[in-house]
Amino acid sequence: MVRTAGPRGPIRGVLATLVTALVALAPLPSTSAHSASAAPRATLLAPFSREVVRPGAVDTDPYHVAHVYEVQYRLKRVGLFDADPNGHFGPITEAGVKQFQRRNGLPVTGVVGRATWAKLILQSVRGRAAAPAGCRSEGWHACYDRWWHQVNLYHDGKLLNSWLVRGGGASTPTRTGRFRVYYRDIDHVSSTFHTPMPYSQFFSGGQALHGSRLMMDPYVDHSHGCVNFWTEDAHQLWRLTSTKPLRVHVYGRWS
Repeated sequence: MVRTAGPRGPIRGVLATLVTALVALAPLPSTSAHSASAAPRATLLAPFSREVVRPGAVDTDPYHVAHVYEVQYRLKRVGLFDADPNGHFGPITEAGVKQFQRRNGLPVTGVVGRATWAKLILQSVRGRAAAPAGCRSEGWHACYDRWWHQVNLYHDGKLLNSWLVRGGGASTPTRTGRFRVYYRDIDHVSSTFHTPMPYSQFFSGGQALHGSRLMMDPYVDHSHGCVNFWTEDAHQLWRLTSTKPLRVHVYGRWS
C-alpha cells in the first residue's frame, strides 16, 4: 500500500538529488520474468510504452509484474475481455489481444508489443473530459482520476502516457486538488510503516506518487493516501519527470 511519510532530513535530500542525476542515465529495470523478450528499454520512454507481454506471462507477485493485469483491464475497457483479470496470460487474454489487433489493422500475433500497447493504452484511457483544464496547460502534469484508477501524464497539453494505479481508502483518501511535487526520493522507506516506497514524488503532505511492493491488482485494496503504481511504471514516470517541475492534479469520486 502507499505509505504516508515525509522527507527525512537535509542529508537524505542531497543524496536523493545525486541519485536522481545518476538514475537519469540508467536503463529502466524489468522485474518481469519475460524481460529477455522485452522491447529495447529506451522505448519505455516513448509515449504509451510498456514492456512486451506474451502468452504465458504471469504477474507472479509485486516484485515480478509482467503487466498482464494491465493488458486484461485495458482489454476489458474496450470490450474484448469478458472475464475477471487474474494476471495470467492464457487463451482468453490471447484471443482478446488478437481481436484488438484485427480491429486496429495490426499484425495478429497475440503478443502485446510496442504498436499494440500504443493503441491499447490510448483507446482505454477513460474520463478524459473530466480532467481539470490545468492538466492540458503548459508544463508537466500528472493527473490522477480517483474513479478510473489512472494517472495520465501530460506535457504542454499533449497526453504522453497513462498508468493504472490505486489510491487512498475511504478513511485515508488521496486529497483532491492541484499540487506540485516538492520532494523526491528514489528509494524512500516509510518512517511510519517501514515499507519501501521506490521512486517517491511527494505532492501533498505525506502523500506521494510511488511504486508499491504490495499492489498486484489496482482495483483491490487501497493505500493510506498515496498513489500506488507498479514499480516499473513509477520508474517510467520518474525517468520522464524527476528532473522537471511536476504538477499533480487529483480529482474524481473516490473509488
